[in-house]
Amino acid sequence: MSADSAAAKKSTINYGMLPELVGYQLRMAQIALFRDFAQGPGGEEITPGLFGVLVIIEANPDLKQSELARATHLDRSTVVTIIDNLERRGLVERRAALYDRRSNAIRLTDAGVTLLRKLKRQVSQHEKRLLDNFSAAERETFLALLKKVFPEHR
Repeated sequence: MSADSAAAKKSTINYGMLPELVGYQLRMAQIALFRDFAQGPGGEEITPGLFGVLVIIEANPDLKQSELARATHLDRSTVVTIIDNLERRGLVERRAALYDRRSNAIRLTDAGVTLLRKLKRQVSQHEKRLLDNFSAAERETFLALLKKVFPEHR
């Protein structure tokens, strides 16, 4: 089968009810987002998830690992692995928590602050590219509607 006939056959796939499902459309949007992210901020070997972790740590210096797990909706062992990775890269540091010596508090290092500043610019460009077909009012409405899907996480 030639590449052209394979492409033609692929384009005739019936997706049934999937295109009408919110979850399916969200997943397709996530795939588009992750692909575009890989071309910009992802070039720094940062995933959208790691970017989110860095932003939360920056906004909450000395955040406990357990609080980071809750904020990111990840289990504690996953957060430990993420922090280990970021620490190896010199982007975050752990310290004993001020009021609970048994817990670790996390903060960005100078290298983490510098990288995050660069990433924020790239993510802003990334967001602009993704929503380029939206008017300002449509972007605002789109975000407001998405926030309604998970209202306790605004």
